[in-house]
Amino acid sequence: MKPPVFAQMLAPVRGRLAVAVLLQALAAVAGVVPMIAVSEVAAALLGGGARPERVWWLVAAGTAAVLVSLLCAAAASTVAHVADNALQLRLRRDLVRHLARVPLGWFSATNSGQVKKVVQDDIHSMHYLVAHTLLDVTSVVLTPVTALAYLLGVDWRLALVTLLPLAAGLALFARAMSGAGPLMAEYGRAAGEINSSVVEFVDGIAVVKTFGGARGAHQRFIRAADAFHDFFSRWSRRTTGVTTASQLAVSPVVVLIVVLGTGLAMIGAGWMPATDIVPFALLAPVIPAPVSGIGTRIQALRGGDTAAKSVTALLAEPVMPRPSDPEAPGEGGVRLRGVGFSYDGAAEVLSGVDLDLAPGTVTALVGPSGAGKSTLAKLVARFFDVTEGSITIGGVDVRRIDPAALYRTVGFVFQEVALLRGTVADNIRLARPDAPLEEVERAARAAQIHDRIQALPRGYDSEVGVDAEFSGGEAQRISIARALLADTPVLVLDEATAYADPHSEARIQQALSAVAAGRTLLVIAHRLATVREADQIVVLDSGRVVEKGRHAELLARGGRYARMWRAQEPAQESRRTDTVVETP
Repeated sequence: MKPPVFAQMLAPVRGRLAVAVLLQALAAVAGVVPMIAVSEVAAALLGGGARPERVWWLVAAGTAAVLVSLLCAAAASTVAHVADNALQLRLRRDLVRHLARVPLGWFSATNSGQVKKVVQDDIHSMHYLVAHTLLDVTSVVLTPVTALAYLLGVDWRLALVTLLPLAAGLALFARAMSGAGPLMAEYGRAAGEINSSVVEFVDGIAVVKTFGGARGAHQRFIRAADAFHDFFSRWSRRTTGVTTASQLAVSPVVVLIVVLGTGLAMIGAGWMPATDIVPFALLAPVIPAPVSGIGTRIQALRGGDTAAKSVTALLAEPVMPRPSDPEAPGEGGVRLRGVGFSYDGAAEVLSGVDLDLAPGTVTALVGPSGAGKSTLAKLVARFFDVTEGSITIGGVDVRRIDPAALYRTVGFVFQEVALLRGTVADNIRLARPDAPLEEVERAARAAQIHDRIQALPRGYDSEVGVDAEFSGGEAQRISIARALLADTPVLVLDEATAYADPHSEARIQQALSAVAAGRTLLVIAHRLATVREADQIVVLDSGRVVEKGRHAELLARGGRYARMWRAQEPAQESRRTDTVVETP
């Protein structure tokens, strides 16, 4: 039988956990000794003829056992928490290393709430399992076993009676937990949906504030919350009655009524001396007590196993293959031959794409939404691997280039810019952390953002999100400064002016003109006017190249590009700023 996933995941800290469990076992056994000592003292005093030295010996033994129990329990908790910290650090490092190797396109297709749940919530949820549950289980098993062993020596018949509440509690609890496995899986799915929808809700909060349609605009969050409420309510209604009966069956009051009632009857019948009732009065409630907390502990075990499965699944995500004998890209341009691509074997997104990007030229990708423009651009930067054909840079297949060398060769300016928590200078230095400030400022000047940065309270040392806030157009120019500082010979621009206002667009276009100088550019464009001076315009439709050429040539052909141009022409004429990415 295959062990639970969490048991396999605990392997790196198994030795420390074994020590913690052993210490907790000593603490549990020692914790029963004081009650045994009190029972013996009471029996000796009530029975008469007790020797003082024996009584004092029992008191000393009980006192020493208390100290041993406390010390061992504290040591066990310390060792378990150290093991938990070590495991969490190891898992988070493993996840970060693994996420650094998965295809970059995986992040576009994966909800950030799901990643956050695994990296933060699931690993944190294993804390109770590692640092507490194993020790709790040790105590709830050994404490009643030790007490039962002693009571069997006092009177085996009454000791067996103490097991009746335990049996009743376990039977009722088993009934309450029947079918809990699928329900726990459903609980995990519902919690994951809540996590994802909360991230989506927060991302769209500006829309809610602007238009006020919270339920209409964020139905996914509302549905997830309502579904979780309905599911948990049904589960609670089904199990509350039986669970309550289980708790009552093992409660100290019920246990004492059953055991002491039976014991008094046995004393009255002359089957046991009266003094033997004292140990049962003290220790009988201990035996069935674990049932009262068994639900929490089983839930912790299942929750830990579910969390471990999520972590394992993320660690099992396929990584981008790395060449065993990497090659360095040459000085040539980018060449695509017979390129085809599909996501997870589904319908083809691209098919039979042949394209040449000569060094130092600007190539524009245009076409309707869903034509495959962004996908094609991401393949050049190896966000994914092609499923057919090949892409070469300087004559070397991108799959033969080491990822670090590839991203020193190919840069990418995204539509949506992510600024990290840190200084403005560090945000620009992402590709070159050791770049001197002079070069950072030079890149910022070329990107038309230097003056805005200088106006901040601490200039380039201002921290983003603390004393530096940037508009969308300003953030885009910081992204362009990154690309300038990285100085990659090939650069992909994914509609860099999509969300810019006219003033910001003009500044961004000036920055892009600086970027274009001496580089091979692949530009994704929706507004055709911004790329009419490109050296090559490629029209994609349904994943295929349907036209390519210069602006004037494509207009003269009267094909798909010409129809797109005519459709956009009124909007183009109405724009005051009609700037383009200039060819170097």
